[in-house]
Amino acid sequence: MKLYTSSAVARALDMTERNVRTLRDRGILTEYRPGLYDLTTATHQYINFLRQKNPDAEEKVDYNTERAKLVRAKRESQELELQLKKNELHTSEEVESVMVDMLLRFKARLMALPAKLSPAIAKKTDQTEIFKMIKSGVDEALEELADFDTAFGSGGGDGKEDE
Repeated sequence: MKLYTSSAVARALDMTERNVRTLRDRGILTEYRPGLYDLTTATHQYINFLRQKNPDAEEKVDYNTERAKLVRAKRESQELELQLKKNELHTSEEVESVMVDMLLRFKARLMALPAKLSPAIAKKTDQTEIFKMIKSGVDEALEELADFDTAFGSGGGDGKEDE
């Protein structure tokens, strides 16, 4: 029997010497002497390793398992559709639309604060009153963001259809 180095085995199996040593360390390839392999045995061992690693998918297909997966996927899809109809679930487009609308209204309220409050604030001299007026305006604008349920409800998603 002729023995080959890990370099020769690596060339024959189209891999690096490091991979040959790794396969040896994992017990997949057998050395006959330190650093020497029987090329035929090493080739068979590597082929068997690949077969175990990648079994033919068609041989392992179980009709009942695949059918159960299909039924489960259909059920989950129908449950999601029902949640959408009951307004318990929202599409990403709906969420994006509501959030953009809310943030635009919030921005408009904040941008309007100086014009709205400046005439009244100009007449005030007490810093506490000025603070309270500005805080009240900011709180009013923030209420726009806090009313998330109304924002979704105003999108026509009350669960009732027009007849």
